[in-house]
This record gives sequence, structure tokens and C-alpha cells, in this order.
Amino acid sequence: MGKGVLTFTDRGIYCPAGDFYIDPWRPVDRAVITHAHADHARPGHARYLATPGTAPVMRHRLGEIALETQAYGETRTIGDAHVSFHPAGHVPGSAQVRVEVGGEVWVVSGDYKTEADGLSEPFEPVRAHAFITECTFGLPVFRWRSEAALAAEINRWWASARADGRPAMLGAYALGKAQRLLTMLDGTIGPILTHGAIENTNAVLRASGLALPDTIRVTPETKAKDHSGALVLATPSALGSTWAGRFPRASKAFASGWMAVRGIRRRRAADKGFVISDHADWAGLNAAIAATGAERVFVTHGYTAQFRRWLEAEGYDAEIVETEFDGEALDSPAEDET
Repeated sequence: MGKGVLTFTDRGIYCPAGDFYIDPWRPVDRAVITHAHADHARPGHARYLATPGTAPVMRHRLGEIALETQAYGETRTIGDAHVSFHPAGHVPGSAQVRVEVGGEVWVVSGDYKTEADGLSEPFEPVRAHAFITECTFGLPVFRWRSEAALAAEINRWWASARADGRPAMLGAYALGKAQRLLTMLDGTIGPILTHGAIENTNAVLRASGLALPDTIRVTPETKAKDHSGALVLATPSALGSTWAGRFPRASKAFASGWMAVRGIRRRRAADKGFVISDHADWAGLNAAIAATGAERVFVTHGYTAQFRRWLEAEGYDAEIVETEFDGEALDSPAEDET
């Protein structure tokens, strides 16, 4: 194997053969973007390349940018590198980036989830010599339940709140998590209200063809008494803010993979936590890595030290790469505003 298809710099993951970066965190000339979350798709680059599903949210967030799109599975030659996108299952439009130079293949995972959620394009393993993987939840304690079981749990909580005469307020990121929850909610229980940042993202995704249930935007004029039995989807920062005060006595919950860790729910101003994530759990990470056939594995954001030790024990040539990606941060105002 050669010296490497990709290198790691203070600007981001760089491909010398094509002179481009993947999800760079400093301004560069050419950026290949895995998905539209703010820690991966940043402002200031001269040129962007992303999937058609990622592009509308990027334009919504970043404004007028020089953005080209490339469909899943299509290959583009950039310099001496051959580049293609493959579904990552993280959020709608999210992609892994496959880069081939001189017959050597490296894949950058971006953020990914291996279980299909009925919303995002399902994850597809990509064969590679080297795999650069997130490990946000790279410990055995993180094991996700089925989509059906999660939906049943959330809807029981909502129905219980309604029976008690209380609104139900659920905190989730504006891109990906909020829309996934919308597809899980039983609209026969009551109306679904949304924070403005979530509804703005809903509008962008609906305009690009994504089917979502009906929702009602929360405005300064919104009164809880006019929406009996409602579930309110709020951004994480809004959950414990004065914004939430317009829904008195609300039963508050937070949806995150971090709800699997004891004690975190209390820090989120929530009565209940639902363990639900748009990132791979322990089993998903291991299955994805095995499916690549890669001998070299680079771990980025998450439990990097622990996960590298595990991979080395499993026989992989594993290394840690320092990046400025957040994973599923508990406090991420940028994602609130997506």
C-alpha cells in the first residue's frame, strides 16, 4: 500500500492527488461535504461538492455558495483522484466519501448510522483499504433499540402527558433527529407543533421532496390552550429556555444517544430521556468497519482512545485522527439553528 490517499492537516482531511478537502474546518478552495450539519459543512470555502439531498440544507444554512452536486454512486475525477458518494444513513442526503488513487481506496465515513430509519437513505458498506470512521458512541454500553420500540415508547409518553392535561415537549436537533422523530409520532394523539428552526428545516426538506407529517410552527402568538394535547418539537437549547415557558406544565423529554448515560438527563432540564441517535452504536460501528474489509482504520470524533485499543485488539492497524467534528454534542447551538 502506498503512503496514503488522504492526509490529515490542520484544515481538514486532505487529498493531495485531487487537491481537495473532505469536511474541512478551515476555509479551503475545494471542499467535499458529507452532510449539512454545521460541524461538517462550514462557511468560507471557495467551492463545495455534495449530494443533491445535502445541497438544499447547505444553501439554507450557508446562503449563496458555489455548490455542485453529485448523485450517490457516480464517480467524478478530480485531478488524479476518483471520488464518489455513498449513503451514510445519518440524515437525509448524508454520504460517505470514497476516494481512489492509483488503485488504492480510502473511505471517509462522515457521520453514519447502520440501522435504517425510513427517512435517510440506508447505509451502504463500501469496500476500502483504509476507513476513516467516527466513533461518537464507541463503547459497548451504547446499543440502540429498534425504531418500532422507540416509537412506541415516545407515543406512550405523549399520550400519558395528554391524559394528564399537559403538553409534551421533546428536544431534538433541527436537521435529521427532528424529522426522524416526526416520522415516528402518532398524529392521532394530538397536533404537532415545531420550533421555528425545526420548521425552517422541515420546509427545506419538504421542498426537496421529503414527505413529512403536518406540523404547526410556534410563533409569539401561539398559546398552549389553543393546542390541547400537543407535542412540541423544540431545539435542545430551547428546551430549558424562556421560549418553552409558553407551554406551562409541559412534560419535557430529550432525544439523544447520550440518554444512555446515567445522570445526563438531569442536566438537560428534562423529565425523561429517549435513547435515540443518528450515529452508529457499538454494534453498528463494528459491523460497518468489518464490512469495508479495511486493514487500516482511522478513528475521529468520539471515544477515540478506547475504540482504537479495541480495534487493535481485533487485529486492525488503528490510529486516532484529531478533528474539529462534534459528533452528537449535548450542547450545540449551531445545530439548533440548522
